[in-house]
Amino acid sequence: MTAEPVYPDAPDDLIATWNVRRRPLAFAEGEVLPPLDCDLAALAAARIPADEALARPASAHATKRHEIRSELAGHSELAGLNGLLIAHLRKRRFPRHTPRLFRRIWTEQGAVLLQDLPPRWLISSVITFGDHGQTEEQRRIGLSMNVMFSLMKLYEFERLYSGQPADRAFGLRRTRENRLPLDMPNFSLLSGGLDVNLLAPLWQMAQEEPVAGPIALHLLNALNEDPGNLFRRIGQMRGALTERRRNRRARAGGAKAEAAE
Repeated sequence: MTAEPVYPDAPDDLIATWNVRRRPLAFAEGEVLPPLDCDLAALAAARIPADEALARPASAHATKRHEIRSELAGHSELAGLNGLLIAHLRKRRFPRHTPRLFRRIWTEQGAVLLQDLPPRWLISSVITFGDHGQTEEQRRIGLSMNVMFSLMKLYEFERLYSGQPADRAFGLRRTRENRLPLDMPNFSLLSGGLDVNLLAPLWQMAQEEPVAGPIALHLLNALNEDPGNLFRRIGQMRGALTERRRNRRARAGGAKAEAAE
């Protein structure tokens, strides 16, 4: 029996909704983004003040700028500009020099921002290269990281409703009677390499690319050390199953020894 579609009017309705979310951030008279040759070092040295006021009425650009700067208060002005460029680059139209300024920031000040930006903004930065990277390598890294972190956000959000803490693996139960979507074969905890096949190419690409690569490496290393995520839980389940089988073999060996006596 075929289930009702999750998105009944897909793809048209999905695309229409997506395009609404991509409406350009309109500027009020006199509002512009900094020029391509702006002083990035000076912006990196300056801090975003707290409690900035937003004058009303405000343009979409000014509203988004205020929202980003409020979130990044205490961080560098460069962090605020990076966030504002990302906000514009997610829209259908933006000032012509926006992609080049974004790439210039990460080419010249990437090491500074890696230390300044929270992980949420590092993720936003690296996935922006998916659409606006200068090279194929940058775009591949950005698109790959976008898919991984977007799906991770969805399934980790759903996990919250299970009541299961992020750092606790699910119990080992028989799941053969349950099927994965689209008849995908089940993942084998002991012999399956899906996690390796997903992460290893990302790490390799990131090691070889000098602009977007360091952001991806920083995030992949942070994910590797994070105490609560899918990959760690899979590792815990793999370790628990290995230990269970080891104990079974030990008990079986002991029983054989007793029978031989």
